[in-house]
Amino acid sequence: MTRKKNGLRLAAAALGISALALTGCTSSASNDGDASGAPSGDASGAPITLGTTDKVTSLDPAGSYDNGSFMVMNQIFPFLLNSEPGSPEPSNDLAESAEFTSDKEFTVKLKPGLKWANGNDLDSKDVKFTFDRQLKIADPNGPSSLLGNVESITAPDATTVVFKLKVANDQTFPQVLTSPVGPIVDDEVFPADKVMADEEIVAGKAFGGQYVIDSYNKNSLISMSANDAYAGVLGAPANKSAAIKYYADSNNLKLDVQQGNIDVAYRSLTPTDVEDLGKDSNLVVHKGPGGELRYIVFNFDTMPYGAKTADADAAKSLAVRQAAANLIDREAIASEVYKGTYTPAYSYVPQGFTGAIEPLKELYGTDGKPDAAKAKKVLEDAGVDIPVSLPLQYNPDHYGPSSGDEYALVKKQLEADGLFKVDLKSTEWVTYQKQRVTDYPAYQLGWFPDYSDADNYLSPFFAKDNFLSNNYDNPAVDKLISEQRGMADAAERTKAIEDLQTMVAKDLSTLPLLQGAQVAVAGKDVQGVEKTLDPSFKFRLGVLSK
Repeated sequence: MTRKKNGLRLAAAALGISALALTGCTSSASNDGDASGAPSGDASGAPITLGTTDKVTSLDPAGSYDNGSFMVMNQIFPFLLNSEPGSPEPSNDLAESAEFTSDKEFTVKLKPGLKWANGNDLDSKDVKFTFDRQLKIADPNGPSSLLGNVESITAPDATTVVFKLKVANDQTFPQVLTSPVGPIVDDEVFPADKVMADEEIVAGKAFGGQYVIDSYNKNSLISMSANDAYAGVLGAPANKSAAIKYYADSNNLKLDVQQGNIDVAYRSLTPTDVEDLGKDSNLVVHKGPGGELRYIVFNFDTMPYGAKTADADAAKSLAVRQAAANLIDREAIASEVYKGTYTPAYSYVPQGFTGAIEPLKELYGTDGKPDAAKAKKVLEDAGVDIPVSLPLQYNPDHYGPSSGDEYALVKKQLEADGLFKVDLKSTEWVTYQKQRVTDYPAYQLGWFPDYSDADNYLSPFFAKDNFLSNNYDNPAVDKLISEQRGMADAAERTKAIEDLQTMVAKDLSTLPLLQGAQVAVAGKDVQGVEKTLDPSFKFRLGVLSK
């Protein structure tokens, strides 16, 4: 990115998002052919209730980095930059202007007179506090790794914030400010050095987004009403109030949307449920562009032959990962478990993003199909004892109710030719999110992008001290990840992204399995769902009405 008055638009153009996969439109289908699923006439402003099987880990932006928590944060916290429904492009939210004032300085001017819902002033002190706090706490389950290019933050006056960056011309930085590390918090409410409890956040009314939380029963029911103090890009909500109802399993979620007890079901219904609900004349199935990837993550310290095991051997450890990559049948998982709502993933950047290639299809198996002979040879050549004992963990609630079927099939595929003996276990999400960092040699992970750029599938996974905390460290990969962010030439950056995918495919710190779409099922009287299933991957309750 070069210095330019209209810095945000240049940043968005530099992202190079493919129109093929990341269109701002969504598709909706009902059995009577109603394309939009929305009735004509004005919205009533009636309350909206959304149902989900997702879980909240923490309402504190420094304490969580998961889809369920970020979904709530998007409703209650403000951002310097945010995206309007229907677009991934960063727009001014709290900011009155935001631009590169030099190649390593990004300057934000805040709108004057901003307030928190509790009456406190919202100014540059809050912004500096927010990002300094993220870096200081650096919670292992938080998003502070997204600020890896920030050297310092200064607030020279009440409405000015200057971010000094380590790498010049950072093509991703405006998007980072819209991401899970971007929610601004009230410096008069939040502690500077520790994660704040959800109940204390609610009691402090430390809200600056479209909504304030009126009542909070964690992972049961959250009730919200419109925040009159919000003055950002999203505007006033189309409804007077909204609620999020949480479900332990998708069967009750399906039943409640069928019976009209909730207005929208979003994350996660089974593929069979989606197919069944699409036949209901009172409901509409909405689908949007998908950036979700599903992986197996390997811990380089604790996996078979990992660095801290009794029989540590880097070559044997790599052979185990390569053998698994040779045995996985993604087509079977996509069709048998997900009925085509997911597609096979042969890379670390989803198809449709600029720079996406498919190195896993070339390196492992035979043209993407499993190859047991290749798997056996790689193990034998490395001197690995067969069968390989592999502990494998998955989560039964956060990544959807079909995770059990998905990982039962993964286990079957790995064991089919006697090369692996898989010890498959499951753990509930709140515990899983904490234990995955230290306790699991190999485990399931689903990734929902923080922003619509290929870098968001690379930096959080493969940079040194990455979010996975899986002890992967390749200096050449780390160097190129840092360099590509500052490449203003689109062709040069695309080539770097392609090279990175090949490099990490050879190391196999993670094994991508599937790429998915966004799906929501809503009552036929609900308007606005198609506006929020967009390539920003942020679900906005404020656009919904009935």
